[in-house]
Amino acid sequence: MNYDEKMKNRIKRVQGQLNGILKMMEEDADCKDVVTQVSASKNALQRLIGVIVSENLVECVRAAEDGDEDAQALINQAVELLVKTR
Repeated sequence: MNYDEKMKNRIKRVQGQLNGILKMMEEDADCKDVVTQVSASKNALQRLIGVIVSENLVECVRAAEDGDEDAQALINQAVELLVKTR
């Protein structure tokens, strides 16, 4: 699978959020603020998972259209990934 720059940038943003959370913890920030930032990071990762799984599923469907023998297995794996993330 090809991970494009948008996907990589999403990870970089989450890294920045996590670094910010660590700094907040080191500075004894209010727990409500820390939890809010952790929740935002979690949601960003969930959205990224959705993007990756959907892109993977598109690739699997294209492989099926091209007559790839293993396409059904790839589609099944993509669906399993989608179910696992829910």
